[in-house]
Amino acid sequence: MTSNAEYFARYEAIAAISDRMLMAARHALWNDLVVLQGEYRQLVDGLKHAEDGVKLDDAERARKYELIRRILADDAAIRDLANPRMAKLSALFAATRPASVLKELYQAR
Repeated sequence: MTSNAEYFARYEAIAAISDRMLMAARHALWNDLVVLQGEYRQLVDGLKHAEDGVKLDDAERARKYELIRRILADDAAIRDLANPRMAKLSALFAATRPASVLKELYQAR
């Protein structure tokens, strides 16, 4: 069983990593972002098990909601920053790979 303090420490850690991920995306530090994503996933996976037996009062639910809101806002901002980069990579891939090679790859599946 996880105490509420431990439970919120996990959410705070996720929010902190999320903020660091956003800073990496804002500075186009894509390799750093990938490393941070791994840390983020580990924290989120740990949170899933930490929720068992945790009872939240109204103030704690509001705090949890605010942390989730921050995390989701960071995620949306990261996606907005990453999408143009992903589009450029997709265009580069499409320009360097003839359609016939792609077709063969898909048919091999």
